[in-house]
Amino acid sequence: MKDRLIFRQAVVNITLLLIVFCIFFLSFKEGIVSVFSPPALSPYYRGSTQKPQISLMVNVYWGTEYLADMLEIFRNYQVKTTFFVGGSWVDKNPDVLKQIVADGHEIGNHGFLHIDHKRANEARNTEEILVTERLIESVAGVKTDLFAPPSGSFGEACLSVCQSLGYRVIMWSRDTVDWRDKDASLVYKRCTNDIKNGELILMHPTAHTVKALSDVLAYYQKNGFTAVPVSQCLAEE
Repeated sequence: MKDRLIFRQAVVNITLLLIVFCIFFLSFKEGIVSVFSPPALSPYYRGSTQKPQISLMVNVYWGTEYLADMLEIFRNYQVKTTFFVGGSWVDKNPDVLKQIVADGHEIGNHGFLHIDHKRANEARNTEEILVTERLIESVAGVKTDLFAPPSGSFGEACLSVCQSLGYRVIMWSRDTVDWRDKDASLVYKRCTNDIKNGELILMHPTAHTVKALSDVLAYYQKNGFTAVPVSQCLAEE
């Protein structure tokens, strides 16, 4: 009788071990559990909510003719922000990049050719980011560590490459859609309506964005918000 009980217990223990092993194996296979790889990098869609700070993120591949006016408005309001610049744009406008840096703004990486990073493999993602990084550094002496994927398109290969290169992937909580809707009142509305701490607000250098910018910054000042670079907006108190 005793031997039979011992045998049953052994069978139960072995069965339980097999069940645990099968669960672990299937989970690992499906990517649910990984003891060898770090957690996947997650993009940032907003900054810290601990302070009344927001970031106006200016993505630049075109609109060079409006940048001088934007920079002047930022100076007038003593605001520093983040410009995510494309490598092909930097190659054609090195002096403008130098001026942006001289004004104390943060520079982010926006890839070289505005490709779809979700469809690109790791080698192509690496090339786009590193070529742009090295070009920015050679022109302005700044090494980037923030990456804004063009059109907000990213995949696992992009996230993996950014993690290995030490980049944070930056998305947005608000989009002015100023490239499509050529209306200063809409830009103002999208930058200000029900604004909350930690907003990351996407914009571009356009005529109507410039027209709205002073009013946007005045609204922030009047309502106790500070416009800061993205890295500062992300930082916890």
